Amino acid sequence: MADLVLFWHRRDLRLGDNVGLAAARDRTPQVVGLFCLDPGILQGDAVAPARVAYMVGCLAALGDRYAKAGGQLLILQGDPRQKIPALAQAVGADAIYWNRDVEPYSRQRDTDVAAALKDAGIEFHTKFWDQLLHAPGEVRTGAGDPYTVYTPFWRNWIKHDKAEPLPLPEGLKSLSARQLEAAKKAGCIDLPSAADLGFTWENGFPIEPGEQAALERLTDFCEDDRAIATYDEQRNFPFVDGTSRLSAALKFGAVGIRTLWAAADAAYGRCRSDETRDNVQTWQQELAWREFYQHVMYFFPGLADGPYRSPLKDFPWVNNEDQFAAWCEGRTGYPIVDAAMRQLNETGWMHNRCRMIVASFLTKDLIINWQWGEKYFMQRLVDGDLSANNGGWQWSASSGMDPKPLRIFNPASQAQKYDGEAEYIRQWVPELRSVDTGPLVTGKISPGDRGDYPAPIVDHKTQQALFKDKYKAQKG
Repeated sequence: MADLVLFWHRRDLRLGDNVGLAAARDRTPQVVGLFCLDPGILQGDAVAPARVAYMVGCLAALGDRYAKAGGQLLILQGDPRQKIPALAQAVGADAIYWNRDVEPYSRQRDTDVAAALKDAGIEFHTKFWDQLLHAPGEVRTGAGDPYTVYTPFWRNWIKHDKAEPLPLPEGLKSLSARQLEAAKKAGCIDLPSAADLGFTWENGFPIEPGEQAALERLTDFCEDDRAIATYDEQRNFPFVDGTSRLSAALKFGAVGIRTLWAAADAAYGRCRSDETRDNVQTWQQELAWREFYQHVMYFFPGLADGPYRSPLKDFPWVNNEDQFAAWCEGRTGYPIVDAAMRQLNETGWMHNRCRMIVASFLTKDLIINWQWGEKYFMQRLVDGDLSANNGGWQWSASSGMDPKPLRIFNPASQAQKYDGEAEYIRQWVPELRSVDTGPLVTGKISPGDRGDYPAPIVDHKTQQALFKDKYKAQKG
């Protein structure tokens, strides 16, 4: 009889281009998928309803993909340290496979699960890096250290050969009726809805959940050579649909990173001008940014709990709770900031340029601890990812790995440059739609035109000077 292998899915909710799953299938066709709804994650205080709903949608799509391939996806709910070894024993699994992760919680959880499996005498294989093109430690400085600055990381990273996408596993087999009954007794359940898990989200997603939707979006973005070929020119304008919108799919692994790279590389090969090549390479650099933040989270796990730069470790933040609430709700009196926050609250997604604008405003204008904003983003974002979100917030707060840390965005100049016709502002701040474009992008709206829209809660010039003084004092 062929071995029975359980493959534990986490942030790899797909069949194709899956390193650990492919290794399991190479061993045996009797590969059964498994996902554990972990209360250690779902009961945290930084969980977004949109993200849970998207995850559940991806799991439903993954279950369908397994069924079409002749296999099945089992769902557990509870502490994986207990649930997974118990299931493996109940169904007589010969081994469990899973892909590795970079996040501190995930690494500790995996260590604990591996120890429990070892105690139970169950074989496990965990050496696989699936979510990265290059595993942590594969790209190092000349001195052998992990990189702490992006640009030299990119220059080295791009020189390394990239693995090809892996094919869909074929000829999978499901559990026998007896094994399935044992799995149910061990706690396997039908996939619950997001509402069943205590989360309500009815506002849709930037991309539909699941592997097929992600692959179709990737094709739309890369293969017609229109979106990716103008990416560098269009990506900074929030009113333009100029980005891939694949971030949620990447967060949950609904699409493989090798598949993305192959599509981008093929688009690069079709380019007929340096201009279009530059556009494609800018998107490739964004994929490298994603890897950079995951590498540094792996090597510097303390980033998850605090700043990288010492001047920000005991920074005298103002932390005005009323101003923080105004920022969260999109009523700061700065139209571009409020538009972005309302987009986040309504859709679970925010344009990346706007993420930088609102993060700079929270930390440099309101002088509020970046970790407040980091947590709020994780409570709202459908694509909320610890490494990327933490890296972006630390970059904006001048606390992270940036050789030029003291960056301050002027909301008015950002709006003038990237939303010059105020199309984005008018979309998300409807009470200002009749206001002329000039005042909208500068924020200098007359009281008569303002109506119920709030006046600016702080003065940008005054606040940036105050932040600089505090920063200088902290540096000593």
